[in-house]
Amino acid sequence: MIDNQSNFPDIDFKEIGIYQFITSNPYGIDDDKAIFIDGLTDKKLTFGQLKANSKKLAFSLKNKIKFKRGDVLAIYSPNHIDYPVAIFGTIAAGGIVTPVNPEYTSEELASQLIDCGASVIISHPNYLDKSIKAASAANIHESKIFLFDENEIGEFQPFLSLFSNQEIKPEEYTPEETKSITAYLCYSSDQINHENIFMGSLPFFHIYGLTFLIHFVVIKGASCVVLRKFELEAFCRIIQDYKVNIAPIVPHVIFLLVNNPIARNYDLSSLKLAISAAAPLSRKLSKKFVEIYNISIKQAYGLTETTPFAIVTKTDHIVDGSTGVLIPNVECKIISNDKDKKELGYNEPGELYIRGPNIMKGYLNNKEATSECIDSDGWFHTGDLGKVDPQGNFFFIDRLTDLISNKKHQIAPSELESTLLEHPSIEESAVIGIYSEEQETEYPLAYVKLKQNEIQSDQLKEEIKNFVSQRVAAHKKLRYVHFIDEIPKNSSGKNLRIFLKEKNYK
Repeated sequence: MIDNQSNFPDIDFKEIGIYQFITSNPYGIDDDKAIFIDGLTDKKLTFGQLKANSKKLAFSLKNKIKFKRGDVLAIYSPNHIDYPVAIFGTIAAGGIVTPVNPEYTSEELASQLIDCGASVIISHPNYLDKSIKAASAANIHESKIFLFDENEIGEFQPFLSLFSNQEIKPEEYTPEETKSITAYLCYSSDQINHENIFMGSLPFFHIYGLTFLIHFVVIKGASCVVLRKFELEAFCRIIQDYKVNIAPIVPHVIFLLVNNPIARNYDLSSLKLAISAAAPLSRKLSKKFVEIYNISIKQAYGLTETTPFAIVTKTDHIVDGSTGVLIPNVECKIISNDKDKKELGYNEPGELYIRGPNIMKGYLNNKEATSECIDSDGWFHTGDLGKVDPQGNFFFIDRLTDLISNKKHQIAPSELESTLLEHPSIEESAVIGIYSEEQETEYPLAYVKLKQNEIQSDQLKEEIKNFVSQRVAAHKKLRYVHFIDEIPKNSSGKNLRIFLKEKNYK
């Protein structure tokens, strides 16, 4: 049996609404401090503007379109300096935000809108056509689609058709309890302060970017230079020009910084800390990165359900291969991955069970899925395989869940399988992730069983890949297609994807 507790002392805190916490300004941030900076245009959003425009948005939502407590607003946009206004304004109005992957097709967007019951969309102008199409499918009237305005003149007015110059009085705000604040308090480090300049290349729609680059940055009064979409040369130029000193990134970016000669054309010496999360970082790549750039690299482990981190590396105690130690107020146990489900000891690999104030309340409108992953004692079953040593250092081994980690994205195999079954030649399909050491990421591989009388050919493989590519976002495209006589299944008819990986069907 292991010691389940964090090595850090617990932190005493109370839950408070996100907007209330930020506007309480615990670190005394000046209103004229530039919090978000557009790395391409140098346009800035100050702390004072963030607060004022969030209030205006909240007022307009509640009074112009009768947005109510618990209503859902979707943000369909790449990274944008006005993104935080959309988030905090919605929360201040008592609403819920659902960030959407901007690479989604209109069909994928519509599916998310319907699943979460969204009634309002804030879209980037470049995605307006897809937003209108998706809104129609989700029964959202066009009058409830609003835009990030790219051509503001004079005083900042990011939602021209939605904003009002009036503001809601503080007592009119509906506080919304949030796991992001508890996670922040558990994770917060003196290493992050108002003098830090963050690289804002992580997608804001993802929990990693959402919490780190929006919530943490605003609360600490740091600055974030926003890159709308990751591109290596722009990434390096921003670090050089803005003297960025903290870069939350993913292993694929570390791979590019190590191996792509473009990175050598820029002065990245201002960078003092890199934080790697969202996927495993190999020891080999981590070592090469530190050798080249001579900076600290911290790893972190977490999931959307842990908002976002449960385990982080201690800056003054980095253990080779470890993803770190438990953050304060969080506990973990290792459970055997078999029918016995017994609690394991040190250095014994098993499924990570995590409990703490950062764990999600549940999946929206899906009590069954929630009860399957959060037990009656409050333990969240991560579906990930790991182990811990006697010093409390955790080591991530592999995913027990079937999600495919492709760079900064997670891909659901079941979605690709459903798309494949729409092809007229395919009878059954199973999708798994294949890891590429060269690219430090996973790619989707599809095993397909053809219908009777269909003939296997390389031409058909390419046709299948193109068929899927036309129906999904770019990061979900199939890298490989293999034909198979039978898809292995369990007794209930569920695809045994792990069997496909172990037996290496190729």
